Amino acid sequence: MEEEIFQEVNYVFKFPEPPRLNRPLLRITDGVLGYAKDVPILKGVNLDIDMDTRIAFVGPNGAGKSTLIKSFTGKIDILEGHRSINGKLTIGLFDQHHFESLNPRLSALETFRKKYPETKAELLMRHLGSFGIGNDLATKPMQLLSGGQKSRVSFSLITYEEPQILLLDEPTNHLDYDAINALIESLKGFKGGLVIISHD
Repeated sequence: MEEEIFQEVNYVFKFPEPPRLNRPLLRITDGVLGYAKDVPILKGVNLDIDMDTRIAFVGPNGAGKSTLIKSFTGKIDILEGHRSINGKLTIGLFDQHHFESLNPRLSALETFRKKYPETKAELLMRHLGSFGIGNDLATKPMQLLSGGQKSRVSFSLITYEEPQILLLDEPTNHLDYDAINALIESLKGFKGGLVIISHD
């Protein structure tokens, strides 16, 4: 079944500039990645990601792309080798299942207020606005937003803490051609490290 594509009227992605960190930020050396030692998915992984990194991993489903992302973030342990993560590093992770983490009954603003209860609403609204989620959209229940609008809410959530590295797993799902181009142009100006996973 093909995924539904949502038409977007307003294409806005403004990524905040992260504070600089010296390398190394995120490194895997001689990594063997997977979920079981007897069935490794990726071998001989050597990657060094810093704030100047621009990497795209392109391949079909099942090729190990998402396993790589989970290994970067520590969601799964590496089977062999060494992984080091800078203690001051903030990672913004956009994954294929970002919709599942959004409560459909809450608005974007309520979602932010739940996560950042001490932050003033106007600061949260300003940040949402930088991703094209204005006052009207920010106060609607998530279930009334289009797929592309929910994607922008997710992008705003993962960038609020000004991450030095963005890990984007299939970020163009639910976006139409113009929105994809707007995302590409915005990412070109992002001042941190960028790792993109895609089958496209």
